[in-house]
Amino acid sequence: MSVGLIGLLDDIAAIAKVAAASLDDVAGQAAKAGAKAAGVVIDDAAVTPNYVIGFASKRELPIVGKIAVGSLRNKLLILLPIALLLGYFLPAAVTPLLMLGGAFLCYEGAEKVLEAVMPHHAHDNEAQLDPAAGGERSVEDEKVASAIKTDFILSAEIMAITLAAIPAGSIWTQALVLAVVGFGITVGVYGVVALIVKADDAGLALARHDGASFIGAGIRMVGRALVRGMPAFLAVLSTIGTAAMIWVGGGIILHGIEKYGPPVIGRTVHAVTEAAAHALPSVAGIVEWSVEAAISGVLGLLIGALAIPVVEYGLAPAWKRLRRSRQA
Repeated sequence: MSVGLIGLLDDIAAIAKVAAASLDDVAGQAAKAGAKAAGVVIDDAAVTPNYVIGFASKRELPIVGKIAVGSLRNKLLILLPIALLLGYFLPAAVTPLLMLGGAFLCYEGAEKVLEAVMPHHAHDNEAQLDPAAGGERSVEDEKVASAIKTDFILSAEIMAITLAAIPAGSIWTQALVLAVVGFGITVGVYGVVALIVKADDAGLALARHDGASFIGAGIRMVGRALVRGMPAFLAVLSTIGTAAMIWVGGGIILHGIEKYGPPVIGRTVHAVTEAAAHALPSVAGIVEWSVEAAISGVLGLLIGALAIPVVEYGLAPAWKRLRRSRQA
């Protein structure tokens, strides 16, 4: 009896060691894959605060929460199964789908640039979301839906990059890594977004601190700096988000063109980046990355500019007609 019990305990210990090793492997793969998706993560964190601007302070965190829930649903319930199925049954379709997502990012970014250059274009879009037309909650729902739509593309890029970074192995391991990365990135991104959108409220509370000491005066100074600095910070963050959308989208399309297009395109890009790196060997890595990012940004802005009339005069009216026909 004791021998059998000892054997059983040995088996349990062996299983526990295998499980621990598997968890360590999953954690390591998730960390590496998450690092490779950092560019899209920055994009996501920079873009999201724009969707709560203009709403009452008490609605900011609920809106961020709704977007976070939608993001988790995008990643875990929709994109994770799709990524696994495509990776297993149709891996050749992954890159073209990524390129379509990249084109959407370019369109979104270019549209924001157009709104900055031509403010009346922005006012036209705002008129479509006039609170008087459908109520404040309707506007909130529109904003949340728009944020989740944009997040879907960004999440798709994150999941695709993660899948590409995972070594070939068990589909269950791949699924677990995708789930860990998807959940971790979502919690991290929207946790940061929540801090950003509530920073002005925190600053206001600090500015009202009634302590008479030197420390109290310092707290009030920090609070006033937060209140005064947040509009400029959000403006800079919005600019970074727009640039990131164009850069990430253009980079995805550029890599797709290098894969499917004439080889001369890829060779030319690499030649230009290598020449720039050789010109400044002390910072070769930074220069090479910067030049490739600049090329991706120019390509992304061009594709986005071409996509605007296609969407506004072709796809958008067709989609509206389809929705009206369904409602009829």
